[in-house]
Amino acid sequence: MCAIAGELNLKQPPDPELAARAAAMLDTMKRRGPDQNDVFFTGCGMLVHARLSVIDPENGRQPMIYAEGDAVFAIVYNGELYNADELRQELTALGHRFQTRCDTEVVLRAFLQWGEDCVRRFNGIFAFAVWDSRNRRLFLARDRIGVKPLFFAWRGDTLLFASEIKTLLCHPLVPAELDENGVAEIMLVGPGRTPGCGVFRGIEEVKPAHCGWFDEHGLRLFRYWKLQPREHLESFEETAQHVRFLVTDAIRRQLVSDVPIGTFLSGGLDSSLISSIACQTLREQGRRLSTFSVDYKDNEKYFKAGKFQPNSDPAYIRQMQDFLPDADHHLIILDTPQLADALLEAVEARDLPGMADVDSSLLLFCREIKSHVTVALSGECADEIFGGYPWYRDPEIRQKAGFPWAQTTAWRFSFLKEEFAARIDPEDFMDSRCRMTLEDTDVLPGTSPTEKRMKEMMRLNLDWFMQTLLDRKDRMSMYSGLEVRVPFCDWRIAEYLYSVPWEYKDHRHYEKGLLRTAMEGWLPEEVLWRKKSPYPKTHNPADRNLVADRLRQVMEEPSSPLLQLVRKEKLEELLRSDSAQPWYGQLMTVPQTMAYFLQVNHWLQKYRVRIL
Repeated sequence: MCAIAGELNLKQPPDPELAARAAAMLDTMKRRGPDQNDVFFTGCGMLVHARLSVIDPENGRQPMIYAEGDAVFAIVYNGELYNADELRQELTALGHRFQTRCDTEVVLRAFLQWGEDCVRRFNGIFAFAVWDSRNRRLFLARDRIGVKPLFFAWRGDTLLFASEIKTLLCHPLVPAELDENGVAEIMLVGPGRTPGCGVFRGIEEVKPAHCGWFDEHGLRLFRYWKLQPREHLESFEETAQHVRFLVTDAIRRQLVSDVPIGTFLSGGLDSSLISSIACQTLREQGRRLSTFSVDYKDNEKYFKAGKFQPNSDPAYIRQMQDFLPDADHHLIILDTPQLADALLEAVEARDLPGMADVDSSLLLFCREIKSHVTVALSGECADEIFGGYPWYRDPEIRQKAGFPWAQTTAWRFSFLKEEFAARIDPEDFMDSRCRMTLEDTDVLPGTSPTEKRMKEMMRLNLDWFMQTLLDRKDRMSMYSGLEVRVPFCDWRIAEYLYSVPWEYKDHRHYEKGLLRTAMEGWLPEEVLWRKKSPYPKTHNPADRNLVADRLRQVMEEPSSPLLQLVRKEKLEELLRSDSAQPWYGQLMTVPQTMAYFLQVNHWLQKYRVRIL
């Protein structure tokens, strides 16, 4: 993976400060791309690239240039193409001659051959830009599911784009400002974001499955893919076989790498499946898998089973380690003070307040993994596609209006100081965003109310909740130069599962019953049918005490920027609370809400955010 950025102005002469700005941008990109960096100057701007070398390290330098007569095409690309070999063969048959083994050249030549339609042929995760000198225009594109980020800002006649917000903010045209819409994003949606919203005023994101052109007429983006319902004619047994093929094929495709590769292993269904299939595939290639598991000091001592966390991970991790004896297994132990200390660094990785200790633990975990491998596969996104979350399975919860993981709008809103609260209608803000997705959800005529609702739930989860997890995984991993791939985000799986009836997904009335049945034989029975358990987190009460003490220190400092935004008396009430009030899903309750406000304070301070 890499970092990309650029600046283009088609109506003004070259700026003498362009090279200095390129250097500043590259400085913000070095964690994502520590191996190589370079700049391509177009005469009306620049393309900037920082590379993390994974495929063909010697020949895959970027920006990659192709010259054809008087035309020059230059690409900056962040991602991995999992059908690169098939496309390379097809393009070779059409007369293209390749100079490298890297997928960047496949993307560039696919663009030369098919233009904007190239994105419809890609199976992968990507964000890229191609400059076409002959027509003086730039093509921008992002993958179907939205695994790889691509932000932009439009200032007058200047277009700026980048993999991360921090790269845009280093530009003099992009001040760190927060208007009432941004305040509502932080206080009502955060740590999620409205699709296409960059939270800072004037910063947007290319939405998943969107691409488009920037030329003298401006920037025009369009959607090139959408989940569409189809009549499902396969039996349950045929559906299970289809799922088995799609999942194993996605995992095997994503094991291509010229650098060491590993998997996350929590002992849960999704990561265990990936680890098992990866282990066998690498064994057949004469390679050896490395797995990585995380636990927390004294976690077994403090763990208490609950509705959303019925059991802990260590026993299942050990079972999988025994099941995969020819893999190299690594267990990383984190301690509570580390999690609290990394809360602020996680903000700087994400450029926004995030999922509190869920972010900071992943940041630390990825840092340790990077000392062993450069690429790792992770199990995110299976729950969204196969219906694994509690809100899919509880009829009462799934019929409630709004986002099922964010049912505390009034409580969130109560924290806002009056001068901001007066400018925001919280219920309308949240309802309009939910309706935006519901109204865009397509179903076949005659679809039952239950099936219609389950398709709406899948779209809500893919467009909103999953994007928060993908944000988290991309930023926390790339902050240490670790590339994390997510096989369950293969668009073919999402497209197929969208039309599979809920009764199949709910096989045996068990969460992800279809996936479990489809993948029989790949795992021990106890792991295959283990009840869903969320991302592992600390249960040590010292964590709450530590973040509470730090929040008190913020509250006692009159100049703390958090106090410009949030009512102090509500923070004091939060410190005294012993409820299980969720801020964002089951992973963020009161301790994580305290930590979230710590992150908001640091974010406002570190980024010198001006609240309008």
